[in-house]
Amino acid sequence: MINVQPFMAHADIPVFVCDLSPLTVHLALAKQAIDELRISHPQSPESNVKATYMSPWRSHELTDKFGPLSQVVLDVSKQASQLLSANLDALNLEMVVSECWGIVYEEASYTLPHNHFPADFSCSIYLETHPDSAPIIFAGKYPLQPQPNMLVMFPGILTHEVPATQGRRVVVAMNLHKLATFANVKN
Repeated sequence: MINVQPFMAHADIPVFVCDLSPLTVHLALAKQAIDELRISHPQSPESNVKATYMSPWRSHELTDKFGPLSQVVLDVSKQASQLLSANLDALNLEMVVSECWGIVYEEASYTLPHNHFPADFSCSIYLETHPDSAPIIFAGKYPLQPQPNMLVMFPGILTHEVPATQGRRVVVAMNLHKLATFANVKN
């Protein structure tokens, strides 16, 4: 099981961090997916991401190579929900990955301040990070320096940005939404 740790960023909205280093196969598949999408879908969509490359918003529907990593993210979201005192199963809810995309940042790449509302959770998984890569900054003032194989999960409403980076970083980003399952509803 992955150990999920809260990173409160001195804010009222929690940010969760975990190390995915043991999941080398999942991470390698995601990196391979980005490399392949860069060839098959070379045009980055218009967005607040000003990076060297960004894959389509629903890249997880274009390749199954994001599947194993998506499942890990869903498991982490369940743990994060429990840390927030919510038992999704008892509430007849489950999380689903609604969007998934890859980003390749090179020197001078950045991302403008934004949030992912109405997503319940958003996350960034850092497949590669150069020591000179820029931090992700939450609420305009709380930086978190990414490390290789780090997953950072946060409520979709939390504003975040990436200042111009000096070093390369490769990221998988995902948005998650709650879905009613009605699995435990009794007649």
